[in-house]
Amino acid sequence: MHSATEPSFRESVDLMFKRATALMDLSPGLEEKIRICNSTYTVRFGVRLRGDIQTFTGYRSVHSEHMEPVKGGIRYALSVNQDEVEALAALMTYKCALVETPFGGSKGGLCIDPRAWDEHELEQITRRFAYELIKRDLINPAQNVPAPDMGTGEREMAWIADQYARMNTTDINAKACVTGKPPHAGGIQGRVEATGRGVQYALREFFRHKEDKAKAGLSGDLDAKRVIIQGLGNVGYHAAKFLSEEDGCKVVAVIERDGALLDDKGLDVEAIFQWIKAHGTIKAFPHAIYTENGAAVLEHDCDILIPAALEGVINLGNAARIRAPLIVEAANGPITFGADEILRQKGIVIIPDMFANAGGVTVSYFEWVKNLSHIRFGRMQRRAEEARHHVLVEELEKLSADKGLGWTLSPGFKDKYLKGAGELELVRSGLDDTMRGAYQAMRDVWHGRNDVTDLRVAAYIVSIGRVATTYRSKGL
Repeated sequence: MHSATEPSFRESVDLMFKRATALMDLSPGLEEKIRICNSTYTVRFGVRLRGDIQTFTGYRSVHSEHMEPVKGGIRYALSVNQDEVEALAALMTYKCALVETPFGGSKGGLCIDPRAWDEHELEQITRRFAYELIKRDLINPAQNVPAPDMGTGEREMAWIADQYARMNTTDINAKACVTGKPPHAGGIQGRVEATGRGVQYALREFFRHKEDKAKAGLSGDLDAKRVIIQGLGNVGYHAAKFLSEEDGCKVVAVIERDGALLDDKGLDVEAIFQWIKAHGTIKAFPHAIYTENGAAVLEHDCDILIPAALEGVINLGNAARIRAPLIVEAANGPITFGADEILRQKGIVIIPDMFANAGGVTVSYFEWVKNLSHIRFGRMQRRAEEARHHVLVEELEKLSADKGLGWTLSPGFKDKYLKGAGELELVRSGLDDTMRGAYQAMRDVWHGRNDVTDLRVAAYIVSIGRVATTYRSKGL
């Protein structure tokens, strides 16, 4: 997929870091301290499966402990390696700083194809991997808090949380050792959708600013904008679903590992997702044009391109042919350093990964806080809020009747206004506020400095600046 001169994912992250620090006033020592990965633990463990001992290799990398605990997902994929995990850990540091979640950056991975194992086998493997990390405090509510990533989800997080509780029977905060758990096992409403929802909020915020849209040659709102989604996993599915159902976008293409589906009139995202769940492939989906060459569809004409799967899908080999004026990095590192250069020269605006996909870690933060406080959001105030609204509505209706004004409240207003915010509404509100605040911080640098010409460098400058401030306050 990459040419011989293409930097690796980790090298791309370092090069993008250096592009930003060249415009900052950091001492060489502090710059190096922020850039390097603090530690990586490699574990090789055996599990007796199918009548024999199977050996697995896993990683947990800690990039920065400027704040603790450190935070970052665990991915299950055959492509997992130390360089990838360290690059992802670095991105987590910058991402957490950008959206102001009080975590350092970490990442984990297990070199495994999760589809090759039955559920009970995966549970044995996951629990053994968790055991190896827990006994070294590489999973701990106060030190290192994983979350789901590619190939993992609520199920795996529940197994890890239970394994931690078994090994730490007196830790009252045991549930906070991981986030992304099912709601019934200490999770939070809205976590599964969080990264996709964050992509939607990121786009909404971008489209609120006329000057920003103009830089991408776009105008108006999100309604009827043509979107291509690459990867219909958890992130891509939710982003595509929300943008099409709530913002009126037309998803004109969906790219998966086994090809792509196209329809200029707009695809039914939910129908495709259910088809993939039932058949394990997009092939033979009846309501769209199928093409086997999915990678080529990245180069099709559209308004917004959303790569939401693997890193490096836009690289030196195809960057020059990308036609989308706006790219939203829902995946981590989908654009290589060399491709980024080409796209910027073409005038394409990129909403960078460390901002666009920060919805997951933001809602993970809310879940962690919920676990530490031992109470769900909204439980104490929801009915009090409803009661106050009732008093106001009743007073208005009484006033209308007494004065003979004859007006009535709009249909549906009463129900909407009188409903107090529950956990899901509060989570979405907090995520929206976070995404708006982070975008504004990037935008201030993007528009406020003549030497900053793109959002990625702006994002790095904001996040590195915040990490540097924390280190300085520690006396470094």
